[in-house]
Amino acid sequence: MVRADLGLAPWDVFHQGVARQTGLSIGTVLVITGAVVLLLWVPLRQRPGLGTVSNVVLIGVAMDAALAVLPPVDGLVWRVLALAAAVVVNGVATGLYLSARFGAGPRDGLMTGLHERTGRSVRLVRTALEVSVLATGFALGGSVGVGTVAYALGIGPFSQLFLRVFAPRRAVASPVVARGGRVRRLADRVILRR
Repeated sequence: MVRADLGLAPWDVFHQGVARQTGLSIGTVLVITGAVVLLLWVPLRQRPGLGTVSNVVLIGVAMDAALAVLPPVDGLVWRVLALAAAVVVNGVATGLYLSARFGAGPRDGLMTGLHERTGRSVRLVRTALEVSVLATGFALGGSVGVGTVAYALGIGPFSQLFLRVFAPRRAVASPVVARGGRVRRLADRVILRR
């Protein structure tokens, strides 16, 4: 999505905006943001798993590595194809990491923690978070465009599709995932709902 230059997902608009203001790489900002968001889990009583911690470190590192080797994309057709591929691949990744049940990513855990602590709907909490980071990122100079809208409309259906593709038929408890964690129970409901 960064190379397509047609707009980013809301959190990445924020990451890019902060990167542009600080001179840090977007991947470094992603790692720092993930760590800060993870600290917000403490008062929400969320428990991270191996996947949570891996998400904080690996996604930012992978983003910087990919941007180092992927050349700029020229031509509108290629940019649109790159954008579409990014949204689909992100849906695949979401299906894979949630199906693995090693813990939610920091941003997803923040969403579920706020949902459980406030009693507000997941839809309302998620929307408030996404709009907040999008507005802040845009104010800081992050890229907003048709890609932002495509991501917002596409990530839900693709995530659901790939959750169905990758989810095990029977839920099996993982000792690595925080025992009794509310995030895991919510993820189980999402995965097992067909």
